[in-house]
This record gives sequence, structure tokens and C-alpha cells, in this order.
Amino acid sequence: MAEETHRYQQLEQWILQGIIDGRWKSGDRLPSIREICAQQGVSKATVQHALQRLEAQGFLEVRPKAGHFVTLAPKATAPPRTTSRIEAPRPVNVSDLLLDIMDRNAAFDLLPKLHAGELPPGIVSLNRAIGRALRRQRGADFQYYDKPAGDLKLREQLGLLLAKRGWPVTPDELCITSGCQHALFLALMACCQRGDVVAVESPGFYGVLQLLEQLGLQVMEIPTSTASGMDMDALEEALGRWNIQACVVSPAFATPGGALMSEAPRRRLMALAEKYDLAVIEDDIYAESGFSRVPDTLKALDENNRVIHCSSFSKVLSRDLRLGWISGARWHQRILHLKMVTQLASSRYLQQGVAAYMEEGELSAHLRRQRKVLSEQRDRLLASLLAWPVSVRVTAPQGGLAVWLELPATVDTLAVYPKALDAGVVITPGPLFSASGKYGNCLRISFSHPWDERRIRALNQLPELLYLT
Repeated sequence: MAEETHRYQQLEQWILQGIIDGRWKSGDRLPSIREICAQQGVSKATVQHALQRLEAQGFLEVRPKAGHFVTLAPKATAPPRTTSRIEAPRPVNVSDLLLDIMDRNAAFDLLPKLHAGELPPGIVSLNRAIGRALRRQRGADFQYYDKPAGDLKLREQLGLLLAKRGWPVTPDELCITSGCQHALFLALMACCQRGDVVAVESPGFYGVLQLLEQLGLQVMEIPTSTASGMDMDALEEALGRWNIQACVVSPAFATPGGALMSEAPRRRLMALAEKYDLAVIEDDIYAESGFSRVPDTLKALDENNRVIHCSSFSKVLSRDLRLGWISGARWHQRILHLKMVTQLASSRYLQQGVAAYMEEGELSAHLRRQRKVLSEQRDRLLASLLAWPVSVRVTAPQGGLAVWLELPATVDTLAVYPKALDAGVVITPGPLFSASGKYGNCLRISFSHPWDERRIRALNQLPELLYLT
């Protein structure tokens, strides 16, 4: 009996390792029970027992008369817990650790020095489009600045893209920026003054915390579900207790956990914004990464011109493409002025190249391929995490670039950071995603890069580095 138990456990681990290694991807059919018996030299009962256990864990599903298929349904993961506690507004003091991570170019990679693999076809096409635009520059254009709002052709293409998401925006409502971070900076400058209170998601984007610190704004952290987004009950309570000027929110696949806000809380947010005279800043940067669908913009529900929409292509196209956009609602004219002050003008040839890339259908083709790649890379990461020697709680996002991992309460990810560096691995500790130092036992882990042998090896080092073994 002991030998039989050992055999089904070995077989279970063999199949799971095959999923982790990418031998079988999400949606793939496993070999039949008879084939596994022949390959592994085990009994039919052993195979059935191993398959049943993997099905119960959420790694497999049985399709009648078809066999066993790989799946990573949400039931395979236990989501990280959230807090309902609301704390008073406070000044922001961002950790120097964030600068260290950015200096190592490690915001979305455990092994930032790897730089392995060929350029994806979509990036090759993008580079060609930008190169053509540069070669077509004629006359004395190089001696003049672009208009503050940016290239009209690019704004027209963006309008077409956003109209598919329920928002019929005109080119005059858009302004080109130097990335989404620049757009968020302009939005906060336009609607806030030093000392104002700004509500943000918790856990939320550390880049927003940086901006609040630099602008002398106070942060009001609103508890946020890593599955469904900002808690509207908590936001309403905070609005009733404190004078909050603006709210920064990512309704579509928010970092760090990939939360997606449904329509009901989106509409409630719009109602609260009207009731409390609130500026809503929509960080929409991850929306186009949706694996099965791209949700509508929050701006599509904006009937009172209160939503400042900010985004870019850096998360779904190229980090090096420092080109974003903003639609400033009732603050748009001020934003155009602030754009001149902070950037003066955007690069003409870069905008023209991206506009041509979109017009020729290259962006749409790239996004279709990229979503499939990201979905597969997410599945492989989840399979690895769920095979760790201790039980962990982790998000299973339907878009975005990362998962949020909750570890046992005894783990201190900030303390582990230097130890991981000594092993050549760069982690992103949870406290970076809060101004109050919470989430010390949490990590954000990205699936934006291919899980080759070296990255898998680095990922498999983490349990030992985190004292989980």
C-alpha cells in the first residue's frame, strides 16, 4: 500500500512538473490513461488517483468522452486576503528600495540581466514603422516643436481604439504625453494643490505614491480586493470623514494583483464622484492586456466630465516606447498648459510611426498574439507557485502582467530582498505597494517574460530564500 501511495504521488508530481515546464499548456489534452500507464509503467488505478487529485486542485478538468485537459481555473488558487481597516490620510515617503529595483531594471523581471530571446514580430513591425516615419521627415520640420496636444493622426487612431471600448472620444479631447506616468502626473497637478488628500488603491501602484510624494499630496489608502478592485463602501466612508480631492483608480487589471472592477462598483464610483465633487483619475494602462476581453473604459460612464483618463502602450507593446495619452475632462485646457511646462512637445516621428503602425492593423495583430502569450505565461507561473512546499494565496488575473502572492505571516519580504540579490534574484516586496508599510508578507511576481529554464530556476529558488522550506 505504501508503494502504491508513493507511485501515485510520483505520477502526480510528474504531470504537474510537465505543466510547470510547459510540456502541456492550458487547454492541452493530456495523454490517455492507457498511454500514461504504458509510458510510466504504473497501474490504471494509480493514474486515475493522480488525475483525480490534480483535478481537485484545479490543474485539470475532465471532458466527457474527450479526456483530461489542463486548466488553471480560479478554484486552483486561494486569493490573498484584504483588510477593511481605514486609516487617516498621511504624507507619502516612498522607500529608496523602489529606486534600487528600477535601477536594476527589475520592475517586471526576476532576472533583469537575462535579456534572452528574439524580438516579437509585433515589436519588429513597430520598429520598422517608426524607422519609416523618421526617414520620411522632410523640409524644416526638425526646427519646430509639435503642437501641445500631439500628432492629430495618432489621436485619431487612439479615438478609434477607445471607441471600441464604449467611449466615442474625439481627437480634441486627447493629449499625447511621455508615457502614462507623465499623464498621471499632469492629472494630479491639474486637479490638486499641495496638501490635498488623494484616495488610492491599497495595495496599489507605487508610481502613484511617488507622484503624491513629489507633489506634496496626502494619501488616503482605500482597501482594495485583488479580485474586484477598490472597496466602494470603504471609499464612501472615507469621503464622508475627510475632504478628499481626487481618487486614482485602475478599473482594469490593476497592479499588483490584476483586479477587474465590474460595472456596478464603477457606476457607484461615478455617483460618489458627483456627490462629493471628486476628480477621478483613471489609470487604464493594463486594459488592453485582457486575455479574453478588453473591458470598457471607466470614462465611458462619465456623464459629468469628472474622469481624467490616462494610459499608454508601455505594458502591452514596449516599455521603451515613452508615449502615452490623457483626456483631461473639465481640466483639459489646464493639462495642455502643464504638458508644455513639463515636456514642451512630443516627438513627431515617434507619434507618426505609432499612428501608422495602428492604421495598418499591426497593433491589433500584436495584441492578439501578446494576450495568448501572457495567458500561457500566467498559467505556467501559477502552476509553479501552487507546487510550492507550503500553501500560498495568489491571484489568478484575467489580464495584466503580474500576480499578487500572500505568504505566511512570518515572512518579511523586505528582509529577504538583499538575500535574494545575493542569489542573483530581484523580488518586488509587498510594502512598496502601500504608503503605510503594509503587506510585508506579500510579493508581486510578473509573468511578462518567457519562463525559460533560467527564470524557472530563479522562481524555484524563492521558497528557500523566503524560508518556506
